[in-house]
Amino acid sequence: MKQEPPPSPPLHHRHHRKRRAALVLKKFTKPTAYFVLLILSFFLGYLSAPSSSSKKPTLTSRIPLETIPATFNSAAAVPVADHNSFSIQCVDPVKSEKVRQTVLDRVFHGKSPWQNFPPAHVSTLLRQNRIRGWGSTGAVFENLIRRVRPRTIIEVGTFLGASALHMTKLTRQLGLKTQILCIDDFRGWPGFLDKFKDIKMVNGDVLLMYQFMQNVFYANATESVLFMPFSTGSALDKLCEWGVFAELIEVDAGHDFHSAWTDINKAYKILRPGGVIFGHDYFTSADNKGVRRAVNLFARLNNLRVQLDGQHWVIHSN
Repeated sequence: MKQEPPPSPPLHHRHHRKRRAALVLKKFTKPTAYFVLLILSFFLGYLSAPSSSSKKPTLTSRIPLETIPATFNSAAAVPVADHNSFSIQCVDPVKSEKVRQTVLDRVFHGKSPWQNFPPAHVSTLLRQNRIRGWGSTGAVFENLIRRVRPRTIIEVGTFLGASALHMTKLTRQLGLKTQILCIDDFRGWPGFLDKFKDIKMVNGDVLLMYQFMQNVFYANATESVLFMPFSTGSALDKLCEWGVFAELIEVDAGHDFHSAWTDINKAYKILRPGGVIFGHDYFTSADNKGVRRAVNLFARLNNLRVQLDGQHWVIHSN
């Protein structure tokens, strides 16, 4: 049974209570309220603080602990062998007699680049024969060609073709039918025109490739020498993908460590078993900061031996 609400107090009693409450609120000034709030805040903060015996919160790492080494050494963070791991996978080598046609098809749409050479817009700007190189006729070329008797030679870094044409002459003398494939972007380097003032420039394009072609044409070597006018790294990758391998590879392009390191590693991938890779500038003012450092490191990581022939380094494949 629901109970009745208690009776309301008399009216005059209610008015008396309202006057007393208003008096209390009037005495409760703003400074007093601020002080009370400050005390309450301090008291609540004290109650919520963890005790000395409480466990400190821990952060959960997003990285699995097994992937973090116990001791981290920046020099050994990445295995040294990983520096010569290149992602391009080579296909099986094409036969030596198909090397020239493979490059012609892939680079020049099946036609010889010397067809209708020279083009009219550069014919008057080329010298009949402009050969220049560094260490391009050293004894190492004949020594290695006699020993290896290569059917394919790849030259990484060509410039005006001095060493390529020297090797053409040597293979002819030995009765070898050797295809020489030259890789160079034929752009030179900043400031090289200060030394080669006779090399012309047309609309910002130095005519190194055309002068190289003219030199090959003059030597009647257009059937023995072919070229890829691209950066060394991209050209070597494509030869790997196309299966174009060689028994003898000369690396003589960029002389800084990183350029030489990349060229040597990529060139070695397309070296036939029993072949030889070699290059110039082992002894330069750069010492262990340039080519020599790249050669020595490559040989050490691959358990190979560096041999010297004059100014050239030589590495025989396993």
